[in-house]
Amino acid sequence: QVQLVESGGGLVQPGGSLRLSCAASGFTLGTYAIGWFRQAPGKEREGVSCISPNDGVAVYTDSVKGRFTISRDNAKNTVYLQMNSLKPEDTAVYYCAATGPFHAKVVITSVPSIYEFDYWGQGTQVTVSS
Repeated sequence: QVQLVESGGGLVQPGGSLRLSCAASGFTLGTYAIGWFRQAPGKEREGVSCISPNDGVAVYTDSVKGRFTISRDNAKNTVYLQMNSLKPEDTAVYYCAATGPFHAKVVITSVPSIYEFDYWGQGTQVTVSS
């Protein structure tokens, strides 16, 4: 059974940091593209970052470039999103999602649409406020 479980959300002051985790079970995460998305109240779900399968190339939406870093630990079957210099506008529920498996090179140039992903976690709340 494929499952994604996010953790690491919370309340942080502007300028602070959080690291989100996305633990996968039921599949080998390394052959999947993993995306992080977020949804603020009253807004559509938007792509934040994605890491490609196999070679681990990362892409980011413009608003988080230079502040967020996505990474993958295949041994732990977990993907992380390190978020630094957090801003109030980063407040949202953050979701990880997976699509695959891919056994050949996949070139990702931007965060794919939510419709490209087959599996979703339940989300973790991130609140940036003083």
